[in-house]
Amino acid sequence: MKMTKKLQIVALTALSLGIASLCSAQSDAPYTEGPVWTISMVKIKTGMTDEYLKGLAKTLTASLEEAKKQNLVVDYKILLGNDATPQDFNILIMVESKNMAVQDNARKKFDPIARKVVGTTDQQQALQVKRLDIREIIGTKLMREITLK
Repeated sequence: MKMTKKLQIVALTALSLGIASLCSAQSDAPYTEGPVWTISMVKIKTGMTDEYLKGLAKTLTASLEEAKKQNLVVDYKILLGNDATPQDFNILIMVESKNMAVQDNARKKFDPIARKVVGTTDQQQALQVKRLDIREIIGTKLMREITLK
C-alpha cells in the first residue's frame, strides 16, 4: 500500500514536470512579441487641424513626456494624413508601452500626471468638452508590435 502511494507521487511529479517543460518550451508562432501600442484614431473637423494640434502640443505632449520620465511610456508618435472617406480619421496618436502590464491600474499611474499637466478633474473634463467641437474620436485600439521570424 505504501509502495503504491509512493509510486503515485513519483508518477504525479514526473507528469507535472513534463507538463511544465512543455509550457516553458519556445513558441512555434511565426513572430516574436514586442511592445504594446495604444492607437487612437481621430477625425479633425475641417479647418480645425492647427487649433487641435496646438492643444495637443500643450497637454498631450507634456503628459507623455512626463510618462516617459516615469517609465510608463516608451515613446509616442502622432501621424497626420488625409482622410480616405468622409468617415475616416486623419490623425493617429500612437503611444508605445513596454508591455501589457502598464495597462494595469492605469488611472492610478496616469491621473497624477494629468492633474499636474492639465489641472483638476473638472479642468480636464472642460478641456475634453471643448475638444468635442473640433474633433471626433473614431476609435481606439490596443495592439502588440510583432517581429516576424
